Parts: sequence; structure tokens; C-alpha cells
Amino acid sequence: MPLSVYSKNITVSLVAVPEMSAHVVYGLHEVFSCVGGAWETLTGEQSNCGKMTPRIVGHSTAPIRTTLGATIVPDHTFEEAHRSDVVIVADLDVLSGIDPIGDWPEAVAWIKDQHSKGAIICSVCTGSLMMAEAGLLDGLEATSHWGALEYFKSCYPKVLLKPDRILVPAGKQHQVITSGGTSSWHELSLYLIARFCGQAEARHIAKVFLFGDRNDGQLPFAAMVRPKQHDDAIIAHCQTWIADNYERVNPVAKMTVLSGLNSRTFKRRFKSATGYTPLDYVQTLRIEEAKQMLETSDDAIDDIAESVGYDEPNSFRRLFKRTTGISPHQYRLRFKDISTF
Repeated sequence: MPLSVYSKNITVSLVAVPEMSAHVVYGLHEVFSCVGGAWETLTGEQSNCGKMTPRIVGHSTAPIRTTLGATIVPDHTFEEAHRSDVVIVADLDVLSGIDPIGDWPEAVAWIKDQHSKGAIICSVCTGSLMMAEAGLLDGLEATSHWGALEYFKSCYPKVLLKPDRILVPAGKQHQVITSGGTSSWHELSLYLIARFCGQAEARHIAKVFLFGDRNDGQLPFAAMVRPKQHDDAIIAHCQTWIADNYERVNPVAKMTVLSGLNSRTFKRRFKSATGYTPLDYVQTLRIEEAKQMLETSDDAIDDIAESVGYDEPNSFRRLFKRTTGISPHQYRLRFKDISTF
């Protein structure tokens, strides 16, 4: 995917029918709405990627009472003449005894039309049944919820079902993508964000929403929050300096000298202005840089430790684990290829 694509505004259409899961539709809507903005709001770090604009498309814009009792309100209708970059069919309530053959004719026709215009068509869980009904999965590998296996055997035998897979991109240029169980919308959303907005933004969104293994708690997902806004010019000057010099020996002492203040006054003013003590600020900058290097490079952990200012690797490892809750190696395994399938 060319880097220039990352600056595009990607339109993601979420199909809405009565059998659909509202929580998946709105979960996807919220995640895509946060692309290119949430990370900067939380941390102050620009995402430098495009936006993803979600919209819900149904038979009409009237509220849809789903078979599971929730309500979905479409923004657009199938009759409108618009083209999507991505279309997603969320999971369908198979417990309601649906008969997929011949069902959802308007939605199916619209999906086929969007596909013919170049849209990537995706499904979550049993939403793959609607894709199969549209004929988009014939002769292709696909996945779905294990509860839908009999539907595929009896209704769509041409689909090469791989129920053990979480995410299956298929077809020419991976224009058709299916995902497994209901919660697989997390993986699908990260895949699409990485594909259109880059791996870095996929990692950002994973951290914002805590997607992935949470056995070690929330700390592995946390990042340095945006420092307080302030008008202390001396401290702001020190922040600018430390951003480029955090790896130096005794950086707090050097900032103190740079400020022209005595040590006690500098520490007090720095904490008042930023919300961090000077040492915590430096250590947080160092750990954030180390995390970035672990996510994007194969550099040895000892080399990363040295490059961010720690001559003693074990000290770096202890600080990293205290800050993130996991070791540098575990962090690398968790986030380096979070959106690669």
C-alpha cells in the first residue's frame, strides 16, 4: 500500500439489517471515528495519517429494532448513489432461525454493487453468510463463527471455509475479508486501519481501546499522556531541550543549569507546569522512545536501552517492566506486528 494512500479519507459503510448485532456496528463506528484523532488528543503526538469516516447504511434512515432488542439508526440508505472504500457486514443473529438464501435482497444487491465499484467487502462472524449470499465467497477461503458451519455446508458449499482462522483476506488484491467470532471485529478493524492508515496508527488505536491480550492489565497499553498546558517559558524551553537530549547523562542536572534556577525551585516549577517531576518526565520520554523502537525495529534490547540513555541494560529492563507491566521482549511480541495477518 503506497504511503500516499495513508493521507486519504476512507469511507467505511456498516450494513444494518434487523438480524445484525448493534454492539458490533457501533463498536466499529466508534473505533473508525477515532482514527487520526484520539491518539493526538490523549498524548499530544500527531498521528500523521488520514481519517476513516464510518457511516451506517440500511433500507431507510428509520431506526431498526434488531432481533436481539437493540436499536440501530442508519445514516444513509441503500438507494443513495454513493461509493464506499470499505463495506462491513457485522454478525447476524443465527439463533433467530434465519434462512440466508434469498434473504436481505436489497442489502445483498447493494453489497454486490459496491464490490463491483471497487469497495473492499468485509464481514464479522456470521456476517459472512450475507457475503456468501452475494456470491462473493465462491471458490475463496473464508472464515466465520463455528455456529454457522452447517449453513455453509447446506447453502454455500462452494465456499472454502476455514473456521480455525480469525481473519482471512481473500480474492484479488484482498478485496474480500472475513473474520471469525463476534469479538474478531477488533482484529478486522486493526487490519483495515493498518492497511489504509499505517501500522503506527493501528498500534495507537489498539492502545486507546485496549485491543489484544489484557492478562497483564492496562499498563502495557498506556502511553505518556499529554503534558499540562502552561505558560512557564523557562520550563517550556527545558521541555524542548529534553525532547532532543533525553538520552544524555544526568539530563535533569543539565536542565536545571539550562533553567538558571536552583535545583529545588526548578523541580517545583517543573512539576507545577507539566504534572511530572523532572526525573519522571525524562524516564517517561525514554520509555516511550524505547517502546517505539521495540514496535518498529529488530534492534537488540540492550542496544535500545543504550540508545535511550541506559548504560546498564538490567536497570532499563526493571524500569521498563515497572512502567509497562511487562518485559521489553514481551512488549515487542505484543505490539510489533499487532495488525499483520
